[in-house]
Formats: sequence, structure tokens, C-alpha cells
Amino acid sequence: MNASHQTSADGQKTVAVIGASPNRRKYGNKSVRAHLAQGWRVFPVHPTAEQVEGLTAYPTLAAIPVEKLDRITVYVPPQIGIDLLDEMAAKHPHEVWLNPGAESEELVAKAEGLGLPIIQAYSIVDLGVRPSQFAD
Repeated sequence: MNASHQTSADGQKTVAVIGASPNRRKYGNKSVRAHLAQGWRVFPVHPTAEQVEGLTAYPTLAAIPVEKLDRITVYVPPQIGIDLLDEMAAKHPHEVWLNPGAESEELVAKAEGLGLPIIQAYSIVDLGVRPSQFAD
């Protein structure tokens, strides 16, 4: 296992979706479905939802029961995301995706200062699918 990231015991890549939503029209929900469809082990993060797409939702990144994540993908406004950067860093992600609308200069600067590997783009598209494939 590579020290920089961790896959689950069965070899699945792991992803936390910050801003995962039970609302199937929201991109955070589409991301959960897209990652599941591509074989990822998905950890939805939502402060109040108990489940997203049949998966246990976690109120914080710290509550996710793995030490390291392959990917964190962010679907919350930058003023919320900036407050989560320390939690992100604690999960030692291989990559952090700031989806459109989740980034700001301040957030990116602070994230890079923490050594987080930031990618500013749609993580769904990186999977080789389009958000429109996950219509509600």
C-alpha cells in the first residue's frame, strides 16, 4: 500500500464527498452516485443527513472510519470549506478536488499551506462521466 494514500481492504479507492446531499438534483449527490458507479468506496459528509443514496452520512470528516482517503471532493461554498481544511489535512488525502463554486483564493492558499494536493475542477468529469448522466 502506498504511504501517500489508502485504498480500502478490498482494493477500492476511497472518497469523501463534502456537501453530499440527499437531494438528487444537487451536485454533491451526483458525485456520490458517480463515484459509486465507478467502484469507489464513498463516504458522504453532511452535517445533518443520516444517509445519502443508502450510504451512512458522516457529520464531519473526522467521523469517517478510515485514517487516510484517496480523494476528498468538495461541494460546499469556500467560506465553509476553509473551516474544514484542518480536518481534510488530518485525513492525508492523495488529492482534494475543489469543484466549481467551492474555491476561493484564500481557501486555495491556506490549503496549499497545509500541503493539501489541490485540484480545481469537476471530480465527476475526472471519473470519465458527465453530471448529466446522473439526473434525478
